[in-house]
Amino acid sequence: MVKIRRVLISVSDKRGIIALAEQLNQLEVSIISTGGTANVLKEAGIPVTVISDVTKFPEILEGRVKTLHPAVHGGILAKRSPDHLEELGKYGIEPIDMVVVNLYPFAETVRRSPSEEEAIENIDIGGPTMIRAAAKNYKYVASVVNPARYEEIITALRENGHCLQEDLLFSLAREAFAHTAAYDALIANYFQRDVKFPETLNLSYTRVGDLRYGENPHQQAAFYRRPEIRSPSIGNAEKLWGKELSYNNLLDLDAGLETVREFDEPAAVVIKHNNPCGVARGDSLSEAYLQARECDPVSAFGGVVGLNQPVDTETARRITETFIEAVLAPDFTPEALEILQEKRDLRIIKVGSLEGMGPREMYLRQVTGGLLVQDRDLAQIDRDNLKVATQRQPTEEEIAAFLFGWKVVKHVKSNAIILVLPDRTVGIGAGQMSRIDSTRIAIAKAGDKIAGAVLVSDAFFPFRDNVDEAAKAGIKAIIQPGGSVRDEEVIKAADEHNMAMVFTGRRHFRH
Repeated sequence: MVKIRRVLISVSDKRGIIALAEQLNQLEVSIISTGGTANVLKEAGIPVTVISDVTKFPEILEGRVKTLHPAVHGGILAKRSPDHLEELGKYGIEPIDMVVVNLYPFAETVRRSPSEEEAIENIDIGGPTMIRAAAKNYKYVASVVNPARYEEIITALRENGHCLQEDLLFSLAREAFAHTAAYDALIANYFQRDVKFPETLNLSYTRVGDLRYGENPHQQAAFYRRPEIRSPSIGNAEKLWGKELSYNNLLDLDAGLETVREFDEPAAVVIKHNNPCGVARGDSLSEAYLQARECDPVSAFGGVVGLNQPVDTETARRITETFIEAVLAPDFTPEALEILQEKRDLRIIKVGSLEGMGPREMYLRQVTGGLLVQDRDLAQIDRDNLKVATQRQPTEEEIAAFLFGWKVVKHVKSNAIILVLPDRTVGIGAGQMSRIDSTRIAIAKAGDKIAGAVLVSDAFFPFRDNVDEAAKAGIKAIIQPGGSVRDEEVIKAADEHNMAMVFTGRRHFRH
């Protein structure tokens, strides 16, 4: 048990600080404070000793130096042992029993893309030093960084004779070290923002909340967000309606957002088990959604819908025609929201405008004992990138379908084969161990919608069997990366079937 007699308060986030200080004052706890925090407390009528009266030295260098002083850190770091207390007495230093400190808002600052000078001035020095000092000495000093815990601390003080128990002190220290570690990681990442693969990778994520479970009920799970990321993302999304999101919902919503952000015109995707089962663009959002759903209406049941424009009344009505787990869009009109809310179990997710999104994060994937880091697959092509490999030239309609399909195929798990028209998918074969199986699945899924469709392959054909299978189904044009040792054999097969085939020179594996 540690009796709390003297507290140092210096906070950037001032939520709840007046109420905390008032109750500490009622408990006859002496309060030391700095700069703006001291002014706020004084204005509230709370007795405060300013830090310069403790250090006998003014705040200098525009406030850069105010708490970096033995009178402060000696009081925080001293054990309550006879020799330490005797040494404090020798130099006229009083113990500090609790440090209530949170830090300059570095994450909020860099989210605004400030000048480097402004970012640097929002790097806290004294704050982390006090927090770490108190956390190191947690058996004697409370280190409080989280305003959400103020009430818990006051309750403990009142129930325990103005004392805090060691288990609470340890819990506060653990949170304090995590707080300063995350803060330092944000700063390190800012200074390494132009280094793609730094020697040390610092990850700083804040827990949004626990999930009911992970991919399966026997797996525990939680969701974390990057605090400095400002672009529309699942981490920044707002749930407007519906049950709590699951681990699988979040994965599918992310896949949906990544797919529809490829398009400027109205576009829709239906995601099932992290794969698109239908993608389309249209003159209106409702048209795009309907075409995406009709690609594979059986698989669309229980799927997640991604849309790249605000949802209107007609689109909302279309969505409610099928059981859908969740729908994501930049926004929803009030009328559309009212229609969708008639579905009690539907999750409705708002991500904000997709315009001007800026650079996206690196892609991280954990393996046992390590982390894989790579660029996101943001590669695009236009008609100038298409190299015709066959005798027959593709038609303008086939080229339009190629360019549409190439945007979609990179969001389908490999091996990926999709069949597309210029504005929609009609058959998707995803995630098979052999490319010919993916081709057969895509053809089967397309059924009688296959007429006029082109075939899009995320990687080269290792054999001509895919071309033969496509020709048998009536496919007249193929786009693929090329680069196989059997390219000549594959091209010959396409010529035999009077097919047009173009190479992109770039593949889109997605594992």
